[in-house]
Amino acid sequence: MAKNNTPKTERLDKIISSQGLISRSEVKQLVKKGEVSVNGNVIKDSSIKVSYDDAIVVCGQSLSQSRYTYIMLNKPKGVVSSTDDKRDKTVVDILPDELKRKNLFPAGRLDKDTTGFCLITDDGEIAHNILSPSRHVTKTYIAEVDRPIDVENAKKAFLDGVVLGDGTVLLSAILEEMPCADKHLFKVIIKEGKYHQIKRMFASLGTTVIELKRIAIGGLPLDNSLPEGFARLLTDEELKSIVENDERF
Repeated sequence: MAKNNTPKTERLDKIISSQGLISRSEVKQLVKKGEVSVNGNVIKDSSIKVSYDDAIVVCGQSLSQSRYTYIMLNKPKGVVSSTDDKRDKTVVDILPDELKRKNLFPAGRLDKDTTGFCLITDDGEIAHNILSPSRHVTKTYIAEVDRPIDVENAKKAFLDGVVLGDGTVLLSAILEEMPCADKHLFKVIIKEGKYHQIKRMFASLGTTVIELKRIAIGGLPLDNSLPEGFARLLTDEELKSIVENDERF
């Protein structure tokens, strides 16, 4: 059977708004004013289907549209890292309408009560690269625990590879104590993402994680200006920095 090479199409207003510059309602207004063209033809209907290979011009500026979407979400508590949940809101549900498109999913899970950097995309290949332990893309967290620990022994245990209660041996991880007058805070850098991994790592030390926030994926930190519950598109340079290797491993 011959392979179908027909380019994937989407509504014009959806493609334009998915680039994060203007909303779909603003696209419709610009189309009515004759400010949008596709392949040199002025468009009067914002619902027409176009492909990502078409030349789209908005207000005289060429739209450099991306075939895939990459979104940084500062995940709040109470939101689940999935695409569909009958009881709770998902990370996709809380995205602004202008960033929503078909097939978006979180590249890796954060627990319901964990906050911070959640990468949402429709690019399965890059998600695989980020999540695969063999790729060693790091994830960095700030953990608050309920009691003091023997920091030097804990650092060695993390670096050697923590053995969980069920016998699972984890990959080498980095633990750094963070000075704080009234809290027990630690930075943790891991190269994999097993179920409740960081909580189970600290449990192996006899302590409980009471707050957990992801602050970076690979070489890309969470945007400090992005409030909890808010999201924005990644730039090309930010996307590239995600897969930077941590030379400390």
